[in-house]
Amino acid sequence: MLPSDLKPKQFSGYPPQAKKLVTDYLETLRRLPLSFLPSLLREAIEYDFKFPVERKTLERELSKLDSLSDAKIKEWFKEFQQIRLSPALEHSDWVNAPAQFVEQLSAHLWTTHQMDAFRKAALDYGDRLRAAAPPELPALPRLWITIIGQGVATHDAPLFRKLRPHGAYFSRVKPENGLNVLLDAIAARAKAHPSAYGHWYIDGGQNADQHPSLTCVSYGGLETARAVLMAKMRTEIEKPGMGPEALRTFLGQIRPADLGLGETGDAVLDRFQVKLLTEGSGTQVFSTTFAQWAAREASRRAQPLTLLVRFAPRQRQRPMNELLSGSQAQAELDPAGSLIDADIGAYYNWLNQQRLPGAEQSSFLAWFENHNEALAIGPSMARGTGSTTAATLAELLAWMS
Repeated sequence: MLPSDLKPKQFSGYPPQAKKLVTDYLETLRRLPLSFLPSLLREAIEYDFKFPVERKTLERELSKLDSLSDAKIKEWFKEFQQIRLSPALEHSDWVNAPAQFVEQLSAHLWTTHQMDAFRKAALDYGDRLRAAAPPELPALPRLWITIIGQGVATHDAPLFRKLRPHGAYFSRVKPENGLNVLLDAIAARAKAHPSAYGHWYIDGGQNADQHPSLTCVSYGGLETARAVLMAKMRTEIEKPGMGPEALRTFLGQIRPADLGLGETGDAVLDRFQVKLLTEGSGTQVFSTTFAQWAAREASRRAQPLTLLVRFAPRQRQRPMNELLSGSQAQAELDPAGSLIDADIGAYYNWLNQQRLPGAEQSSFLAWFENHNEALAIGPSMARGTGSTTAATLAELLAWMS
């Protein structure tokens, strides 16, 4: 079946809002090439479970495509039209299983030596779309905070080395009640500027304080879901003939109810957390990996106005089969190694912030928990500088604004 043959009834299996979205733009979808359309449907079929920013982005894309003349459509998608598809792809159920189509398309492109052509087509399309429908600026400058080093008593090596060229390093920060100061600050910010999924608290530890104004995700809070998932993974791995691709397909079909989630009534956040555990590598067993992946996905998908990420000690590295074995032996923690993970994680968090609209006005704070070291980046902070001025975390936040 080709896109020109699409009919409304073929989307009957889509969630309600996704179904309405695609049927509203059905005439536009019919004009798109098959080498491109399933990638768009892969996003559309998840519309009901997307964050507001993602929904607006998809809506802007569809609206822009709808406004293009037939001649412009041919111009925009000329390179996609030149991609040769196999009969198996053309006859697959790409309407109801667009993600599987995209995976199969990737393999086809590699085997037919068309990957470079497809990549160029995708990049050219992205450039056209950004020029025609630029992303919106945030409602207020972003403030992101990363807390590292929980449980580390002393550390002699310099921290924040990759961040120091971009901001001001403070060596006499007063750490008293620091975590509560930062949590109270972001909670107050969220209350002053309400935004659905706009203010986040991600904790790699066992507990995450639940602030009504914040979107909270924690490694400890998903302990039961992680245990259920690892049990399912062990069962699948032990099946004859099970390989990485089959396991990936299995994980992609897991829903919140399969992991005991869904009781909060927040289907968007539940689906987000399932994807953290099923699409991330190591998020099921390493708290630092969980915190880093959660921050990455939140920044990419929800584009938070406020984000606090707190790293916690992870268990020591062991063979993956042992980690997934379900052994009840007490895991040995590695605070020093976790600090190294979190230090580079803070840098990655800042890089992710810089990729978002309004980056030049954003602020970023990294703090060594319960210690006197911090790094502040923002429009008012001199780059590549250091300060021995005694300051509280509250004062640092005020100076950054």
